[in-house]
Amino acid sequence: LIFLNNKKSSFTMATILLIKEAIAALKDRTGSSVPAITKWITSEKKADVKKHILRAALKRGVEDGTLVQVKASYKLSAEAKKATKSTKSAPKKKTTKKTVTKKATSTKKKATTTKKTTAAKKKTTATKKKKAAATTKK
Repeated sequence: LIFLNNKKSSFTMATILLIKEAIAALKDRTGSSVPAITKWITSEKKADVKKHILRAALKRGVEDGTLVQVKASYKLSAEAKKATKSTKSAPKKKTTKKTVTKKATSTKKKATTTKKTTAAKKKTTATKKKKAAATTKK
């Protein structure tokens, strides 16, 4: 019999990658529960993960430090969040310039419409006050 060393291998489970993606997509502040993670995996990835495999992957993620267990839910650790943001940040820089210009034009339009509505509201409240004063005099 040959016994393997107890060193951590560089092998990563495919399930832990699915779990990380699911937690990131769910964006739950308090962490994502096991049923929520399985539901996301079955609906988005069209794959079924058995309970014992999912639990083993979650346990390993907590041991490695990529996941944090909060009561019965799991969150991505700060290190895992940084790793996912750094890989996604490069393509986002190009699109932010385009969206900023669109937002600036839309806010100008919204500002003009709100001024008109506030002026209309002031007129209606003034007429209501006049009517109330007239009814109290009678």
